Amino acid sequence: MRINGGIFYNDNGLTTSIRAMHLQSEILGIRNENVGGFDKVGYQRKEPVVSSFTEFFGVHALSTTVDDQVGRISVSGNPLDVAIANKGYFQVDTGNGIKLTRDGRFKIGSDGSLLTLEDAQVLSDAGIPIKLPFIPQDLKHVKVDRNGKVSLFNEETHEFKNIARLGVVDSNGLIVMDPNIKQGYNEYSNVSLQEEFIKMMPIMKNFDANRQMYMLQNSVLGKAISQLGSAS
Repeated sequence: MRINGGIFYNDNGLTTSIRAMHLQSEILGIRNENVGGFDKVGYQRKEPVVSSFTEFFGVHALSTTVDDQVGRISVSGNPLDVAIANKGYFQVDTGNGIKLTRDGRFKIGSDGSLLTLEDAQVLSDAGIPIKLPFIPQDLKHVKVDRNGKVSLFNEETHEFKNIARLGVVDSNGLIVMDPNIKQGYNEYSNVSLQEEFIKMMPIMKNFDANRQMYMLQNSVLGKAISQLGSAS
């Protein structure tokens, strides 16, 4: 006895072409988002991932992964700008939950709280908001070492006082022991424009090929309908 098994799927050519064009459009959108994030501080490029049976599932077979490689680090001169030279993320409390970010452009709130540019509270490695005991007249009195320890210079005692340690974690929420923090620097995106444009070329060619196939099938179908109408 022989048992035959398998998956059998029938679909018309027009639907297949439309599904393929939709998929290529979404992939191109991801590439365009990377290009748009080239000059954004802390932006991490996204890589499209296409699973099996894409020809059947279309855009539903598409997902993305985040490239966590360190981006371009450049001097900003602002003592409240800090960059992570290793893999990891700052923890900030947005009010709607804790968010992970590599954007280390911080500021000091009116109550001494260390905030992001969007007014989210920067958290320490203990998971609590970092707050300075007083607002320094000179931002250079705030020091952040490579391990993320935040210190504040007291002009009365002429000493640095340890305030907290920045909560730098990995994508799983585990503390990064050696984040290699650089004070006075910004980390821009890890996007390579040349790479993104090169990867766009086959996407656009695939889209155009499916568009041509769609137009051809549509033309043939139109002629067939026209001939059937004439015959009747």
